[in-house]
Amino acid sequence: MDKDKVLRGALWVSVVYNVGAALLFAFPSSPLGQFAGLPTPVPPIYGALLAFFVVLFGGAYAWLARQTNIDRPLVALAAIGKAGVFAVLVTFWLLGEAPGRGVLAAAGDLVLAGIFAWWLLGAQQGAAANRLASAALRRNGG
Repeated sequence: MDKDKVLRGALWVSVVYNVGAALLFAFPSSPLGQFAGLPTPVPPIYGALLAFFVVLFGGAYAWLARQTNIDRPLVALAAIGKAGVFAVLVTFWLLGEAPGRGVLAAAGDLVLAGIFAWWLLGAQQGAAANRLASAALRRNGG
C-alpha cells in the first residue's frame, strides 16, 4: 500500500470537507447551517473570520497534497487540528452546548486525523529504517 497516496487522498478530502464547513460557518442561518446545529444569530465578522481560517487550512491541505515531499510537521499540525475540532465538539456536546449532529459531522475530522497520524507513524518508521540502512552502508564501505 502506498501510504503517500492514501495521505494525499485524505488531504484532498480534507479540502472539500473544509470548504463545506467554511460555507456553513459563513452562513450559519442557512438551512444547512441550522441543520448542522450552528448557533444564530452570530455577528457576521465572527462567521467570516471562522470561515476564512477554515478555508485557509483547506488551502494548506491542497498545497500539501501537491508537494513532491510531504512536510511532516504540517501533517502533524493537520492531525492535531482535526482531532482538536472533534474533541471540542464532543466536549461541548457533553456539556449540552452543542447538538449531536455536530459531533456526527465532525466524525470525519476524527477519521482524517487518524489517517494523518497513521501516515506520520509510518513515515517515522520509514525514516528510521532509511537511517539504519545508510549507516550500514557507510560501515560496510558502500
